[in-house]
Amino acid sequence: MNKVNVALVRLLQFVVFVIFTFMVLAYFGAMILVPLDLVVLILKVLGVVGIGGLIGSAIAIPVVAYLGMMVYKTPGLVKIIVDTGLDLVNTGKARVEAFNDIAESIKK
Repeated sequence: MNKVNVALVRLLQFVVFVIFTFMVLAYFGAMILVPLDLVVLILKVLGVVGIGGLIGSAIAIPVVAYLGMMVYKTPGLVKIIVDTGLDLVNTGKARVEAFNDIAESIKK
């Protein structure tokens, strides 16, 4: 029965690991995809106005780069964004390691 309990704890540990890994990848992936999506949205708005894709991209990319520079120059904003992601990583690591203590107590 102890082996079944240990296997169940390890299964739950793996599930928690997968969930936190997905959350971290989604968080940092969003940091990359938000500017790209903003470029696409500006291109669509410029397309409605009548400006083509090539000229629209020549306008949209510098606009998004300027907005990114404004975010970067905002004091503490980038640090808060990165620290939030790192807190998510550390919380996930602590939750996954907590299962090790449970498994050790079951083995005894």
